[in-house]
Amino acid sequence: MTVFERFAAQFSDAVGRPLTSYDEVWQQSVTDLPTFWRTVWDFFALDEIAESSPAAGDDAVLADDSMPGAVWFPGMRLNYVDAVLRHAGQPGEAIVGLDEDGNRSAVTWAELPTRVAAGAQALRDAGVERGDVVAAYLPDVPEAVIAFLATASLGAIWSGCGQDYAPEGAAGRLAQLEPKALVSAAGYRYNGKDVDKRADSVALAGLLGDDVAHIMVGDPGDAAAQRWSDIVADETGVPDPVKVDFDHPLWVLFSSGTTGRPKGIVHGHGGVVVEHLKSAAIQSDLEPGSVFFWQTALSWMMWNYQVAGLLVGATIVTYSGSPLYPDADRLWRVVADEHVTFFGTSPGQLQASRKAGLHPGVDHDLSSLKLLGSTGSTLAADLFGWVDENVRAGLPISSISGGTDVVSAFAGGTTGVPVVAGELSARYLGVALESWSPSGQPLVGEVGEMVVTAPMPSMPVRFWNDPDGERYRKAYFAHEWEGDEPVKPVWRHGDWVTVTDRGSLVIHGRSDATLNRHGIRMGSADIYEVVEGIPEVAEAFVLGVDGPDGKYWMPLFVTLVPGAELTDELSARVAAEIKTRLSPRHVPDEMVVAPGIPHTRTGKKLEVPVTAILAGRSEVNVDPKSVDDYALIDWYAEQGRAHRW
Repeated sequence: MTVFERFAAQFSDAVGRPLTSYDEVWQQSVTDLPTFWRTVWDFFALDEIAESSPAAGDDAVLADDSMPGAVWFPGMRLNYVDAVLRHAGQPGEAIVGLDEDGNRSAVTWAELPTRVAAGAQALRDAGVERGDVVAAYLPDVPEAVIAFLATASLGAIWSGCGQDYAPEGAAGRLAQLEPKALVSAAGYRYNGKDVDKRADSVALAGLLGDDVAHIMVGDPGDAAAQRWSDIVADETGVPDPVKVDFDHPLWVLFSSGTTGRPKGIVHGHGGVVVEHLKSAAIQSDLEPGSVFFWQTALSWMMWNYQVAGLLVGATIVTYSGSPLYPDADRLWRVVADEHVTFFGTSPGQLQASRKAGLHPGVDHDLSSLKLLGSTGSTLAADLFGWVDENVRAGLPISSISGGTDVVSAFAGGTTGVPVVAGELSARYLGVALESWSPSGQPLVGEVGEMVVTAPMPSMPVRFWNDPDGERYRKAYFAHEWEGDEPVKPVWRHGDWVTVTDRGSLVIHGRSDATLNRHGIRMGSADIYEVVEGIPEVAEAFVLGVDGPDGKYWMPLFVTLVPGAELTDELSARVAAEIKTRLSPRHVPDEMVVAPGIPHTRTGKKLEVPVTAILAGRSEVNVDPKSVDDYALIDWYAEQGRAHRW
């Protein structure tokens, strides 16, 4: 039986009737949230790590279902680290670390407790106490995971940033938190080059404050930093995680910060534990013996999501290099060599694999692979087909949608639900996701706003430096619906979505970057799916700009693969594909070769601010530290100035 099947049986017992399909389990999970989440608690035996257990009655699980302001498991005390370390008695490796050159390191389950204890003692010696913040400036390496667990074990708060950020960009996030300690790395290897980050680490430490304790992974050289290797050399310690309240801060993640100061999003220990156990085990069938690898970085919430593999006793694989160096086959070699059972990647990596003509299922032994995950942007239907033909026929694909906001997924592939190309197979259990019309009415089979109508345990506890909760409320709950009747606050995520009559989802792109051509609303993701499937196109970027007197400009910017040129034939072929597969309304006004497509540091296209820049809005202020290539912003601004209405 899969983990989902075992859980469904227990949930059926809890509600007193058989639940025989995924849809029935989902419907019951959002209809009766207290029973569902109490069953999750019991299924994973969380009484073993908590100081008290939920008593009978709904209030013991969900004392207040307001949004925002839901109160989960009141009076419960636990620690995320206890949920990990209860697996320490099993054999094998807990964390595997790989770099670009193929160097491999590993931390076994037997070694993990002493490593965490040593890290916690070093932080304690540096003055870190419950409620203090530990900042991280690290690549995706095992030391980052251990430093996080050491931090959380103290009841301190973790916040990480990848080393692709310059010191000023990292400080724009981390300095808000006034951390007591910084854990950094001397450097890493990327795209075939050694990247020395010692000077940047020292500079960041200075920007965080004079009294910040500094620990460095690798050789600090002349830097006044304690060596991580010296810390973990002590193998005598015993971890003693402190029990904290269910909503005690576990970590702070940051919004992209493209048009303002990045917002610190705070999640609690208990909410993350129950949500990640559900997502990793019940939805993704991870358990002891599984190997979980999601190519990610500390600046992206998928790093936090990957650590959830440890909660279920799985081995997690970290990778600190480029996903495409020395070629697009790099990650497939990792999947084969490490016998990965769940490989998480991005549409960009799959697109690069296809355009490189790879056949991973033929060239590598991928027999261990049970599930392929994808997120970061919408996974086009033709890439589902490429995986089926070139990786393995029938391999389940979990295209997921979630976010930093809830540090989890709202929907995606799940055990036992058929995969349909271009769709997210199902709404995840306990997620009351709907598509709403402008007047706040649920839609089926039509495009609407993605909303969540009931609380999730991993919704933010709060925003950092938001004492009255006003910024948090405005971010998700302040949308004004057009109907005559007042609408109870719901979580509006900012995506266009279609919920099909089968319960699957199709994501059409950001609703705050909507293409609205003469009253016809269109999703950019639909156009990307078509255009980026054309062999000559590396990446596409479509925007809709309102002009004077009702005019509308919809340019399509593209980057091309090496050796390709924008010819009249290519332009005509792109337009014909869009017209045939979508509609004449979707055909852009012009196609322009761009020097690049600007993204956030987590890889999302900057549709909203660049649309405003093309429109000539003077109030747009894009933070250079939040963009992967800020020089592109000036190029797009010039395109806007050059356009003649």
